Amino acid sequence: MNQANAPTGAPQALARRLLPPALQLLLARVGIGAVFFLSGRTKVQGWLSIKPFTYELFRSEYKLPLISAELAAPLATYAEHLLPLLLVLGLFTRHAALALLGMTAVIEIFVYPNAWPTHLLWTAVLLPLIAQGGGRWSLDRVFLK
Repeated sequence: MNQANAPTGAPQALARRLLPPALQLLLARVGIGAVFFLSGRTKVQGWLSIKPFTYELFRSEYKLPLISAELAAPLATYAEHLLPLLLVLGLFTRHAALALLGMTAVIEIFVYPNAWPTHLLWTAVLLPLIAQGGGRWSLDRVFLK
């Protein structure tokens, strides 16, 4: 008997009731959003004033090819604030998740290539959001039917 035809037991039925797709997508949105938002908060003082240290970080440790620290620092910092907010709200979820996946790829390739287990985990959380969107409990569901 293959997996698709296997009888459904009580534990599986209970898990499906307790962990509906809407909840899974909400937890993915909030979880990965928190990772990026908290990273963004380390780069600012007050609400959104970029710290001088942030520019230095992008000149040295986060140095990217083809983009200056003066441009990369604010772009990354503001993206780490806006995109997680969109995810938590479930608004433009697929676009926000795709942008964060792009950031993850840049970080993996150019900044911390040895941190691939972390980046693989982030990717695993972002891919369902890209594929499925924000789910039933999202503003996408309300505005982008």
